Amino acid sequence: MAKYKKQRKRFDEINVIPFIDIMLVLLVMVLTTATFIKQGIIPVDLPEAKAAEKEKVEKEVTVYVNAKGEMFFEKEQVDLKQLEEKLSSISKEQTVVLRSDKESKFQDFVSVMDILKRLKHEQLYIITKE
Repeated sequence: MAKYKKQRKRFDEINVIPFIDIMLVLLVMVLTTATFIKQGIIPVDLPEAKAAEKEKVEKEVTVYVNAKGEMFFEKEQVDLKQLEEKLSSISKEQTVVLRSDKESKFQDFVSVMDILKRLKHEQLYIITKE
């Protein structure tokens, strides 16, 4: 009688077909949700109202501090007291953009931030270069 040797199959390959199927499903889900994100909202048809008021969208205000320590509120040169008066006259929800020169004194930056904190302005952007 001849002896038959049992051959064992080596596991050299991984079946990638199920992996590709899962990745395609995930891709479809991402692309579907990305269209909603791009629009910002899920599209809905809103009801109409006769007495509705449009919300007044206010633009942001910009405070500049140059290298000499001069401060500007929307291109108008001001000192700290005038800056505080102007900032107190705007809404707390309005965005304040601070553009401070890198060569300006840190104290000028701190003074502006102190005014904003005292007036409870929380919508603040500090602009920097990349």
